[in-house]
Amino acid sequence: MTNNSDFLKELHDPELPVPDDMRSSVAVTNLDKLMSTVYNWGRRNSIWPMAFGLACCAIEMIATAASRYDQARFGMEVIRASPRQSDLMLVSGTVTKKMVVPIVRLYNQMPEPKYVLAMGACACGGGPFKDGYNVVGGIDKYIPVDVYVPGCPPTPQALLHGLIMLQKKIDGQSLSNRNSVPWYGRGPSDEATMPVLGPDIIDPRQAHILRRQAGATEQPSEPADTDA
Repeated sequence: MTNNSDFLKELHDPELPVPDDMRSSVAVTNLDKLMSTVYNWGRRNSIWPMAFGLACCAIEMIATAASRYDQARFGMEVIRASPRQSDLMLVSGTVTKKMVVPIVRLYNQMPEPKYVLAMGACACGGGPFKDGYNVVGGIDKYIPVDVYVPGCPPTPQALLHGLIMLQKKIDGQSLSNRNSVPWYGRGPSDEATMPVLGPDIIDPRQAHILRRQAGATEQPSEPADTDA
């Protein structure tokens, strides 16, 4: 949107005729086109990431916000410390089983519409620590992820590319396709299921499976010998 004329050309519906002498000041469009051109444009250029880092990927995330790469060029300079003022969760680094609980809690506290970007091999799928006792095999097992940025760690350029891909996803959202905007017009969305820490991390949705397995492993006790 370099000037008013280009903006009106993008907004105008070509099936609806407008006199040539008015095309520089008048556009006839519909609500869906208005959303994709104006509403989505405003959202994509005012993304507010939430500021927290988990491991070495956070250093690259910090570099992306610094002067050399300057993510503010894309309208993402407002990095918030509160989930209630953020619409993008940047999961940057190794997600341990102990840390996944506050991550899900923070995600549930974010207002809609909200997005998640998994930064680094660990956040995407566990990375080199996947088989470790204390690391989850990807944050997407607990919260929905919109963009994956692989690498160990990914460079600031890779994170910028992931943020641009998120902008393209926002551009493609439409009120006429409710599947692309599940946060619109359906009331409060369901919260992500909160994991439970125990001997190992437990998904409450699988409690019935755990109870069935525990019952199958229990052995019947031997009857007491009553003979004196």
